[in-house]
Amino acid sequence: MASSTSSLSFRDLYTPKIFTVLKQGYGLPSLRADAISGLTVAIVALPLSMAIAIASGVTPDRGLYTSIIGGFIVSAFGGSRFQIGGPAGAFIVLVAAAVAQHGVEGLLLATLLSGLMLAAIGFLRLGTFIKYIPYPVTVGFTAGIAVIIFASQIRDLFGLHLEHEPGPLLPKLQALGAALPTATPAAILLAVITIGIIALLRRYRPHWPSYLIAIAVAALCASLFSLPVQTIGTQFGGIPQILPTPHLPEVTYAKVLDVLPNALAFTLLGCIESLLSAVVADSMTGRRHRSNCELVAQGLANIASPLFGGICVTGNIARTATNVRAGARGPISGMLHSVFLLLFVLVAAPAASYIPLAGLAGVLAVVSWNMVEKHAFAVLMRASWGDAVVLLVTFLLVIFRDLSEGILVGFALSALLFMHRMAQSVEVEHSHPQVADDRSDNDVDGPLEDDEQAAAEGRNIAIIRVTGAFFFGATSAVESVLDRIGDHPKAYVVDLSEVSILDSTGVATLEGLARKANQRGAHLYITGASRTTRRTLLRHGIRNTGARFRRDVKSALASVQR
Repeated sequence: MASSTSSLSFRDLYTPKIFTVLKQGYGLPSLRADAISGLTVAIVALPLSMAIAIASGVTPDRGLYTSIIGGFIVSAFGGSRFQIGGPAGAFIVLVAAAVAQHGVEGLLLATLLSGLMLAAIGFLRLGTFIKYIPYPVTVGFTAGIAVIIFASQIRDLFGLHLEHEPGPLLPKLQALGAALPTATPAAILLAVITIGIIALLRRYRPHWPSYLIAIAVAALCASLFSLPVQTIGTQFGGIPQILPTPHLPEVTYAKVLDVLPNALAFTLLGCIESLLSAVVADSMTGRRHRSNCELVAQGLANIASPLFGGICVTGNIARTATNVRAGARGPISGMLHSVFLLLFVLVAAPAASYIPLAGLAGVLAVVSWNMVEKHAFAVLMRASWGDAVVLLVTFLLVIFRDLSEGILVGFALSALLFMHRMAQSVEVEHSHPQVADDRSDNDVDGPLEDDEQAAAEGRNIAIIRVTGAFFFGATSAVESVLDRIGDHPKAYVVDLSEVSILDSTGVATLEGLARKANQRGAHLYITGASRTTRRTLLRHGIRNTGARFRRDVKSALASVQR
């Protein structure tokens, strides 16, 4: 039997995976494999880091700093062997909103606060609870984010001239539609070329770095033919060939309160994304990650990243999967991926000035398309009305309202549906005497044992057998049976042998039955209660009501005086 989390030591829970890998033996062949996989991931991460940063409303160098600093820390201190950290497309919406509301300094402070929260969640061992996010909610908010990312790239895809682009989706689409006459044919051509190259390479050469090749071709075309398009150089002035000096963003009580909602949103999404990515890596390799250790590492990464001007760090599913497929042996691969990106900044940063924004927009258009779990979306829509409602509500709220609101409302709806289904699964059986409809002589008495049934009827005893979760959502079913009991039985026997869960509302129902029995001069016997159920009843003081415990129904019947 697997050990529970509470029985594991601090060392077991929070030892980074790199120490586990080194302890098991790490030689030159493993280092060679990690170097190759690290270089492969760095080639994928290079254009994506810059594209995500630009889409998030910051300069492209900040995306690289995020992958360099945050990615290194995630791999060095994380609880997954293969996790790759860095900026993620899922955060574009949240980061862009934070920049629009509080500026870059506010974003850095919110990221730092989010890092503290993530580390606290990990140390409090709350990482396990993040896994309870329902699947329709995950599919819904991911699809919603993809729609928003694509909408944010329309301006660069078409080379539109727009002084101010609204944030909300509908005003954004109206403004973009009004600006369509200003479209730049060269930008549209470069975007089509970029998307086409990525699609072709993924189909015919899936192991080639399609993003990097597509961006390189787009940059070459823009430079050779002097196309009138915006590039990283013309828009942002290029990328510095040095890491910035670490500095702490301005921290005041007022600023902390201002950015706290953003930090909470970063934390919620960071927990979901990073652990989901780690689970994907586990499914691909057969390994198991340490969720709380991983969250602590994500927290440390988000504390360090803003000190160097980076943005939010999280585990990235696509880059983590690339790392696994490239043959990574352990966390050193992720650390080397950050080293390779640092070498690019130190040596080849000026080359990035020639990259056209239309090409980067084409890359993000492909990313947004791949983010949508199209098959899962279709299956959930036709699986059940409950899953479809949760999926659509989450999806639409993310698009038209807010990401955090979409996740929270979707989770609440899922919880309500779950409780409804649990309540429907509860079965309540009862014996005579009762107020019941007339039945034919051919009807059977039900699933209660014949000898128990006969004994109960002969002694004027009411037997109620509850099966399933006896919680607040199911108490009405039990109470309706109790209300149907007629006459005045001299004893009530409630069998809880098949009850899996008992909450305080269920206990209150039993206490009410005990008081009712006392008023009628009868006794209440509780039978078959498991150790956990009995403990719950005793903690609520069920003995004070005169209720008596018996091992089973037969024992209770034997205790009732004739």
